[in-house]
Amino acid sequence: MEYGCKDRLVVISGGTSGIGLAAARLFYRDGARVFLLGRSRERGMAALTELSALAPAGTTPRTAAGDGAAPAPRLLYIHCDVARRADCQFAAALVEAYGGRADIVVHSAGVYCEQDLLEATEEDYRAVMDVNAGGTFFLTQALVPLLGEGGSIVTVASDAGLAGNRGCALYSASKGAVVALTRSLALDLAPRIRVNCVCPGDVDTPLLERQLDGADYTKADMAFSYPLERLATADEVAHVIAAVASPANSFMTGAIVPVDGGLMAQG
Repeated sequence: MEYGCKDRLVVISGGTSGIGLAAARLFYRDGARVFLLGRSRERGMAALTELSALAPAGTTPRTAAGDGAAPAPRLLYIHCDVARRADCQFAAALVEAYGGRADIVVHSAGVYCEQDLLEATEEDYRAVMDVNAGGTFFLTQALVPLLGEGGSIVTVASDAGLAGNRGCALYSASKGAVVALTRSLALDLAPRIRVNCVCPGDVDTPLLERQLDGADYTKADMAFSYPLERLATADEVAHVIAAVASPANSFMTGAIVPVDGGLMAQG
C-alpha cells in the first residue's frame, strides 16, 4: 500500500517498539526518511537493524551523535526522553541538522498505569502525565518550527482518553489531555499544519505484555470486550496512522479517530 510519503521526513517518538516501530516500517517501505526517537539505545539500534534490512540499495542507517555534519540519512535513531523538554529541544536540533526539516510527526511514546485512585502518588502522576501529555506537548513545541506548509502531526491517545476506563484514572486523564491538545493544536496550526489523533483500543504489543505481568486477567479476557472479539495488532493501528498522516488526507485536521474493534460503538 502506498501512502504518498516518498522522500518525506517522518519523526516518530516511541518509534523503537510497538505501534511506533510498526508505523516506522510502513513509512520506510513507502520511501520516507524515518527518524526514530526513544529512551532505549538498545531498542533504537535493534530498530535500525530491522528497518535497514528493508532499505533500498545504497541507503545507510546512521545513529545521531550530534558531533558535526554528516550525510543526510534516510534512517536515524535519536536518544530522547520526551518527558524532558531539554531532550525534545535537543532532538529537534538533530532533526534540523541531519534532515533540515520535518514533514510528519507521530507521537507514539507512551506509558500505561493501572492503579486505584487512592494509591496514586505524585511520582505516579508525573511519570504518566509527563510522558503521555507533557511529551506530546513539548515535542510538538520543539518540532513545529521545522514543519513546513502541508506538515502533518498525528498524536496517539487511547479509547481510555475518550470514555475512561475503570482502574486507570491517571492514564485516562493523560490520554484525554492528548485528545484535547490535538483539537487545540489543529486550530492553532491551521492552515499550515494538520493535526489529528488516533485512539487505539488494546493492542498486542510489548507494552501490553508488561501490563499483563501480574494482572488478574488475560488477553482472552480483554478480547471478550470487543465486538470483533480480538485485540488489535500494531500493524493495524500503524496503517491508520500512516493513512491519516498521508498527504492524500489533506482536508483532514482536528479529527479523533478510534481504532478500537467497535468498543466505542457499544456506548
